Amino acid sequence: MPNSKNNRKEPEKNRRGRLSEKASSFHGKIPMMTPAELRRPNTLPDLLSERTVSISLDARPKLTKLLLNVTIQGSLGALQLVMSPENTVGDLIIAAVRQYSKEGRRPILPSTDASLCDLHYSQFSLESLQRDEKLMALGSRNFFMCTKTAASKDGESKTTSCSKEAEKVTKSIIPWLKFMNF
Repeated sequence: MPNSKNNRKEPEKNRRGRLSEKASSFHGKIPMMTPAELRRPNTLPDLLSERTVSISLDARPKLTKLLLNVTIQGSLGALQLVMSPENTVGDLIIAAVRQYSKEGRRPILPSTDASLCDLHYSQFSLESLQRDEKLMALGSRNFFMCTKTAASKDGESKTTSCSKEAEKVTKSIIPWLKFMNF
């Protein structure tokens, strides 16, 4: 037992000795240090210069993937799709129809044929997006997809766009709307 007490007292002396050295610098007594004892941080000055050169050449970082939200007409929530910015609107429609049917969402689409669907900026936009447009050029990440309705004339089925449907409805139901300039 006397050995354990002696071992405990020795670290206390060492601690007191260290504290007194630290406190001496506070009271104006600077302890003598050799240059070998000074620690210097390891720095790489060239690392920062390479970064500034690369930033100045290309101000914007290149996007590799886009997160897009597509709401399908009648569906409760939006589909989230990750696609390349070089893909087209047609590719987005195909991927959205495939993902919608894969997840088994309701209401079930009448057909899984992507050519029967149109993509719009919102549900209030009558003009559909062109299928050959690049996703990067659209300027939006949220879209609305609706199915084209089949209108039968002279026994053959013909697809119409949403703007043509709206035109027919306004002409037939509310004739006085043609006097208003939209």
